[in-house]
Amino acid sequence: VQLQASGGGLVQAGGSLRLSCAAAGRSFSRYDMAWFRQAPGKEREFVAAIGWGPAITTYADSVKGRFTISRDNAKNMVYLQMNSLKPPDTGVYYCAATDVRSLPLKVRADEYADWGQGTQVTVSS
Repeated sequence: VQLQASGGGLVQAGGSLRLSCAAAGRSFSRYDMAWFRQAPGKEREFVAAIGWGPAITTYADSVKGRFTISRDNAKNMVYLQMNSLKPPDTGVYYCAATDVRSLPLKVRADEYADWGQGTQVTVSS
């Protein structure tokens, strides 16, 4: 599946952003989807994942309670609502997909086969 992320930008600490990921391809609902992020000089880290159903989600501890992942299978879209943003949330955010569905949801980058191009999120203090 081909993925394209959008919605990044510059925001002050405490602000909000909503990232979107458009998927092109068939059987989108069969994919588990995730968001990862990468800060300069750091490894790519897991942010959130969602399974085929909206209630099947998991989050990194660092974003739990602030970020919400969701999907619209009819539109082939995945979203990441980010609230109460902090400077450490700064980085390039990537959406990812895997057709190897599992429970619990995958949280390692090497377990996702398809990746979008990334969108920059910068949180100023």
